[in-house]
Order: sequence, then structure tokens, then C-alpha cells
Amino acid sequence: MNAKLALGLVTLCLAAPLAAQATLQGAPRAPRAKPPASSDTGAHPEAAIAMTLVREVYAYEGGGRDPFLSLLKSGDIRPLLADLKLVGIYYDSRYPARSVAVLRDITNSKLYRVKSGDIIGRLRATAIRPREIVFTVQEFGLERQESLQLAKQEGTP
Repeated sequence: MNAKLALGLVTLCLAAPLAAQATLQGAPRAPRAKPPASSDTGAHPEAAIAMTLVREVYAYEGGGRDPFLSLLKSGDIRPLLADLKLVGIYYDSRYPARSVAVLRDITNSKLYRVKSGDIIGRLRATAIRPREIVFTVQEFGLERQESLQLAKQEGTP
């Protein structure tokens, strides 16, 4: 019985590596680590395994909006409230919706004639009163109220 057992063990030992090699023939082989240079015995260059690098590449195809471009355009940002000076208000007390405010951009001397509801950059004119204009400023998804007032009038003697 020992002879049969020994023959079975030898058969298993020989068959297992052959079966593993047959299943891995289709799969790519893992690169073997190169032994340290000190233990190099002058092996032939044909024995070295070629290593290939596979890199992941991203290419934007342009299907929609380019995700790397800014959503804010320079025209949407300007003018800032600090750049505007209230020059005059033409107030209609009968129909306040017809009132007009005149603003000057101090950076480039551009004039804006604004009615209630008009939008300049990120500023929306919400109300025009006899001596001031009220803006709703939209920044980063938040809204706040700011106002510009006419300069004080000096009385004539």
C-alpha cells in the first residue's frame, strides 16, 4: 500500500504545476523582481522579462461645457458697487416704477441709466427712492441689500 500511496503523491506533485500553468497561459504574467546587482551572475539579456507600463489618459471630447473654464465672465463681475457713484435720480412720485437713477462707473466713466428691476453685473436695482437706490447683490448664491445715496446738497445763501 505504501507503493500506491507514493505513486499517487508523485502524480499529484507533477500534475498540480502543469494544471496551474495551463490556466494561466491566457493571462499576462506578472513581472519578476530583478535580483540585486550584487548577486548578478551575468545572466543573459534574453532571460530578462520585458515590462510594459500602461497609463490612464484623459481627453476632453467637448460634448458640453468645458468643466475647467470659469463660470464667471469678466462682464458678469463688473461693475462693483464700490465702483459706482450715484449722480442723479429722476423720481416720479405718481408712478415710482418710472423713476430712473443715473450712475457713473468711476473706473471707466461709463454712465448707467437704471430703472427698478434692471441688472448691472451682479447688481439688481430693487427700489428707487427720492434720494437713494437700493440694490440686491448676488454673490456665491447669497443675496444681500446695499444702497447708494445722493451726496448732501448744500443750501444756497
